[in-house]
Amino acid sequence: MSLRLYDTATREVRDFVPLVPGQVSVYLCGATVQSPPHIGHIRSGIVFDLLWRWLRATGHDVTLIRNVTDIDDKILAKSAEAGRPWWAWAYENELAFARAYDVLGCLRPTYEPRATGHVTEMVELMQRLVDRRHAYAAEDGSGDVYFDVRSWPSYGELSGQRVDDMEAAADADPRGKRDPRDFALWKGHKPGEPSWPTPWGRGRPGWHLECSAMAGKYLGEEFDIHGGGLDLRFPHHENEQAQSRADGQGFARLWMHNHFVTTSGEKMSKSLGNSLLVDEVVKRVRPVELRYYLVAAHYRSHIEYSDEALAEAATAYRRLEGYVERATEVTGGVDLARGMLCAEFVEAMDDDLGVPAALAAVFDVVREGHLLLPAGDSPALRGNLASVRAMLAVLGLDPLDPHWRTGGGEADRAHAALDRLVGADLRRRQEARAERDFATADAVRDRLRAAGIEVEDTPQGARWSLADERED
Repeated sequence: MSLRLYDTATREVRDFVPLVPGQVSVYLCGATVQSPPHIGHIRSGIVFDLLWRWLRATGHDVTLIRNVTDIDDKILAKSAEAGRPWWAWAYENELAFARAYDVLGCLRPTYEPRATGHVTEMVELMQRLVDRRHAYAAEDGSGDVYFDVRSWPSYGELSGQRVDDMEAAADADPRGKRDPRDFALWKGHKPGEPSWPTPWGRGRPGWHLECSAMAGKYLGEEFDIHGGGLDLRFPHHENEQAQSRADGQGFARLWMHNHFVTTSGEKMSKSLGNSLLVDEVVKRVRPVELRYYLVAAHYRSHIEYSDEALAEAATAYRRLEGYVERATEVTGGVDLARGMLCAEFVEAMDDDLGVPAALAAVFDVVREGHLLLPAGDSPALRGNLASVRAMLAVLGLDPLDPHWRTGGGEADRAHAALDRLVGADLRRRQEARAERDFATADAVRDRLRAAGIEVEDTPQGARWSLADERED
């Protein structure tokens, strides 16, 4: 079965065939760095990290561009509210996004361009659109430049809308527009705002122009996949597609959009007071557990956040982790490169990145491994462990990945501190057993159990786990 993906443009799951065999080019609309990231915003980074990992696992060479929008209306407004220079505000939040991507195990993109570094390409694209009569300078002297949506008959096809049914584009003063739905390519200079020179006067780029220029520079006139959060489909991606294709480019061949993370039925957004910042969440759960929570649901399904759901996801992950650690103790470790992906896992991942079914396949293999553990080290157990770790690695969830061993948030550090404390108790218990002081050894075990910590005696020594980490 070849990889099949849901194309937002055609609204169907279809076979994915790269433009160049063996090579895949992907453009992800990354962060608009107006504030630190919440878990809803970071979901797109994890989804496309998952896509990248699966494409690489199936033998593709992947170029992934994840841009940074570092000049935007909201960045200017937020920085002004904070009394900070816009560029300092943008960079501070760019670092917060980079930290969130890294702590959640996202691979670094091939390139991560900033919008402000590509103004030349934006002005050149805008000039071509004006020359082709798809764009025009406002006649009110504002210095604004607009895309003429009526000049492009296919405008609206990505989001399935007719121009006459669309609301006005609320991105600039409508007095300079020929049609209220025309959107701003360029915004004329206003006092106190950054600006760059153009043939139509100084100003700054519109949001949609930025991404088209950067996608063209790094991936060429036509590339394989463009995506981001579902909220970007309109107007952002609709406008990107219109202006790029009006310029004569093939642009994106397939569109992918992940669904929202919601709280109390509302889309999690920076403007709502219900945002859950990544930096805060990883104080309560380990980053790998948060990644599991965001990966486990299908990317086109919305996630209704709750503390209970996150705790359930953490428990499920710990069951996988517990098996990997136990089997590794028994076998002494395996070569991850020898791990085979089971057929059910491959079939699920090839079916539009069907992670729920893929994880079900992993749990099935883990159950088989638990049956092999009592017999001790064996080729069958080694093969099972290598398979489990290989599949979890595709999902970015291998418990023995050095990233999770050395990384993370405060929850990781708390887990490490707990390991040191419990380890001291286990050593005292072992000494008591060696001296045949079983009353003391049992007392240590009972005290740990009362604290929610289970102790298991194995041929390799005692190991501990939280009570909800045990395999049912």
